[in-house]
Amino acid sequence: MDLVPALEEPLKKVLGPATAKVMAEHLGLHSVGDLLHHYPRRYEERGQLTHLADLPMDEHVTVVAQVADARLHTFASAKAPRGKGQRLEVTITDGSGRLQLVFFGHGVHKPHKELLPGTRAMFAGKVSLFNRRLQLAHPAYELLRGDAEETVETWAGALIPLYPATAKLESWKIGKAIQTVLPSAQEAVDPLPESLREGRGLLPLPEALLKIHRPHTKADIADAHARLKWDEAFVLQVALARRRHADAQLPAVPRKPAPDGLLSAFDDRLPFTLTDGQQKVSKEIFDDLATDHPMHRLLQGEVGSGKTLVALRAMLAVVDAGGQAAMLAPTEVLAQQHHRSIVEMMGELAEGGMLGGSEQGTKVTLLTGSMGTAARRQAMLDLVTGEAGIVIGTHALIEDKVQFHDLGLVVVDEQHRFGVEQRDALRGKGKQPPHLLVMTATPIPRTVAMTVFGDLETSVLDQLPAGRSPIASHVVPAADKPHFLTRAWERVREEVENGHQAYVVCPRIGDEEDDPKKARKSAEDEAEKRPPLAVLDIADQLAKGPLSGLRVEVLHGRMHPDDKDAVMRRFAAGETHVLVATTVIEVGVNVPNATAMVIMDADRFGVSQLHQLRGRVGRGSAAGLCLLVSEMPEASPARQRLNAVASTLDGFELSRIDLEQRREGDVLGQAQSGARTSLRVLAVIEDEEIIAEARQEATAVVEADPELTGLPGLRTALDALLDEEREQYLEKG
Repeated sequence: MDLVPALEEPLKKVLGPATAKVMAEHLGLHSVGDLLHHYPRRYEERGQLTHLADLPMDEHVTVVAQVADARLHTFASAKAPRGKGQRLEVTITDGSGRLQLVFFGHGVHKPHKELLPGTRAMFAGKVSLFNRRLQLAHPAYELLRGDAEETVETWAGALIPLYPATAKLESWKIGKAIQTVLPSAQEAVDPLPESLREGRGLLPLPEALLKIHRPHTKADIADAHARLKWDEAFVLQVALARRRHADAQLPAVPRKPAPDGLLSAFDDRLPFTLTDGQQKVSKEIFDDLATDHPMHRLLQGEVGSGKTLVALRAMLAVVDAGGQAAMLAPTEVLAQQHHRSIVEMMGELAEGGMLGGSEQGTKVTLLTGSMGTAARRQAMLDLVTGEAGIVIGTHALIEDKVQFHDLGLVVVDEQHRFGVEQRDALRGKGKQPPHLLVMTATPIPRTVAMTVFGDLETSVLDQLPAGRSPIASHVVPAADKPHFLTRAWERVREEVENGHQAYVVCPRIGDEEDDPKKARKSAEDEAEKRPPLAVLDIADQLAKGPLSGLRVEVLHGRMHPDDKDAVMRRFAAGETHVLVATTVIEVGVNVPNATAMVIMDADRFGVSQLHQLRGRVGRGSAAGLCLLVSEMPEASPARQRLNAVASTLDGFELSRIDLEQRREGDVLGQAQSGARTSLRVLAVIEDEEIIAEARQEATAVVEADPELTGLPGLRTALDALLDEEREQYLEKG
């Protein structure tokens, strides 16, 4: 019979069903290997209390200290009217500070017997403030009984690992469980090739696991971290390198623009010259298009840096070379907008085959899910005959019925809204795999690009085209200073009086049934117990109140597509003064005359989302204004996040702030799905060098041995990383 390898042994066999259940439900740990990779968050030196001045409010802490005194008080209360209520107050100290513990009612008996002055213990609980003093109410505790021969010195010097814990499972219980399974660490299979490990002087994996859970010195911890960071970076980069390698084996048709074809005719029409950045990035794209395996490129550009123009030139080059290009947009509003702006930019070149169209021109077709049957049929016909060189659409393009004459290039706008399975479905419509260009306006730090978009080569547009105006951003603290909000509406009126327009953005539509579970997500939301502000309510209040007399319209995702398009057309034509919308306007909406934006409940949006939204104003020659309205208190993390957004227009700087605040795990999307994050010790921002080096090493390993036949340990680690969920996540990019 096959023995289950030690690390795959399920925890319920080793630790018993009750503990295993809590570990699976609350920490996502199922096997011995999972538990060994549940690393300590930090280490406590025995006899060193987390300095009391540094105890964070409202957080679960674990402290190691000595009982200084314990007093039992009786008092009268509603439950114990005759003075029979009991309260035990215990003061603990670490020599540098003191902290009060309180126990009530029947909970006083056990601690009253055990927590005698002089006793040392670990205490875990949530720090709260009572009578202006920090306290832990009803903390869990574990007495520290040194063995008789253990001297005070060695006892005080030992490092106690503190694990990421939950209210259901204290750190020391996790620690005890880990001690139980630690011997199995000897059987851990090492994923790193020996040459790499020795070349970089890294510990073998079993030793690293031992040292991270039972360190004797701080150097042990540092060595273990250095080794485990490499594992994470390297295994992930090998996964990405294998995808790049597999993609590079695919054949593609090289697409070179004709010398005086459509692209030259388009360039001659442009009323301005391309920025240096646009020229450099275009060259990278054209070089890729000319090769006989598919381009896979990520084009990152600040909001308004002219990505669409670069993508359009790539599409024209492919049409020149006899192929077709498809642009995939995440929403109908955006697909219609791209279609409009591309047709405008191309002028008569977009009317190929029509009266008055240019000789060299081609047809630019729109295909979305809500089009009428006749229009749809015509669009499909244009695609299959090759009449339309360029098609712009939503995922309607991916449907089985849609056939192309010769699809040569797929441009995906805002990649984070599309999965690779959708990219692949569209790719499958080419006779050979088409070239792929992915665009995003969310600036991504280099390391994150290497981690999340590691299967794509990256081009960055960081210059803004001439004629873009600066955007002033301010936080409006609606609760502390209501007159600031009044002034915000006056500013909107002033912009309209000067012939401009404004957006007001809200987190919610307001016609849905208020589901209390949905309305309250984070602890900050809990604090205020009110659902996020809604478009329909705010539009109504503004039209009757501070903006009465102005033409106010609403736009949100649940409107009929024709209505949405009509609202956008009226706003673009300047007929509407103020557009009250949800984040449907976040991406790509271009109305140069809109100069002001007021974002309600701005603290409910992420940093990069606020940056995206703000990019909708200041698109013309007049300066832009963005007001971030929030009721969160001055000192809250939410307000600090808004201050950061108001303080800089640099998207790369903001994406770093965003990452530091969200903690790296989310970068790989695991936090969203509620599963464990695949990054445990690797910090995407700080460990930039390790990630870059791991990418080089991984590329070399995969080039030499794409199937990893000589590295069974690495194959096992890859399978573990790419279990279903993560595979899907990497797929979605």
